[in-house]
Amino acid sequence: MNLLGISGSLRDEATNRKLLAEAQRMFAPESYVEADLNLPLYDGDLEAADGIPEAVTRLASQIADADAVVISTPEYNQSISGVLKNALDWVSRVDGNPWANKPVAIMSAAAGRAGGARAQYALRLCMQPFRPRILQGPEVMVAASHKEFDDNGRLQGEMYNKLLQELMDALKAEAGR
Repeated sequence: MNLLGISGSLRDEATNRKLLAEAQRMFAPESYVEADLNLPLYDGDLEAADGIPEAVTRLASQIADADAVVISTPEYNQSISGVLKNALDWVSRVDGNPWANKPVAIMSAAAGRAGGARAQYALRLCMQPFRPRILQGPEVMVAASHKEFDDNGRLQGEMYNKLLQELMDALKAEAGR
């Protein structure tokens, strides 16, 4: 199976990117790609003048080609990051809908005590028009995420590891349907 990982954070050491790495390890795909969301801000004038940027076309192709997608989002001001929203907006402009019927798992790592619960809710709302098959659980929300990964980037804590394994098992099963 081919797994696509999408992090709502661009930082190299972001805990959401670490969480994606752990999800990849537990999913054990045949191939894995982490999407690059370093895209220009969506601008209708830019699109009209130059068309869809090649980086957006590549992202849409990665979504379409994946058997499953896992998205890890930080929580910025009680919602998803601008980076993630911008990527969703750009992909909505390509021909076709690469998200349609795509198995998607959502998870979050955040500094706050709720672990990104509001961001996950906001992301579900943002994804609704694309009609993916978003898993309903288990919910993986890593709270105080800066404390939950060891020096090697491995997720600590039995509860988080158990929930993430369950989520990846469910995603793999959904992708195999």
